[in-house]
Amino acid sequence: MHKEIEKYNNQQTPTDKEICEQLAIIINKELTEAENKIWHAHPVWFLDGNPIVGYSKQKKGIRLMFWSGADFEEENLSVKGEKFKDASIFYNTISEIKTKDVKRWLKKSREIQWDYKNIVKRKGRLDRLK
Repeated sequence: MHKEIEKYNNQQTPTDKEICEQLAIIINKELTEAENKIWHAHPVWFLDGNPIVGYSKQKKGIRLMFWSGADFEEENLSVKGEKFKDASIFYNTISEIKTKDVKRWLKKSREIQWDYKNIVKRKGRLDRLK
């Protein structure tokens, strides 16, 4: 895991740190080929330069977000916003993390991707990659 992500996790409250560490372990195990780093102040994993999944501390808890998750057709991922294709879930305790669900969503994140890498070049337009 990237040292900056470890630092991010270590700066959280004990409960949030536990959630962040568990999410990072699952993501790193499932997306072995992904690059990971701190991007816009929170941990993000990329495939071929395209953001796939990340998490961040928010008022509602630790938000696990999938950039293309709106198309996963998963009822536990709440769709946020209308302009982009992201979807997320919030965790407040480690026991809320269902590893089987996260693994399924990570598999879908490989299969269903929108091109966020080139969104600026395309003046805000998203194109489907996969």
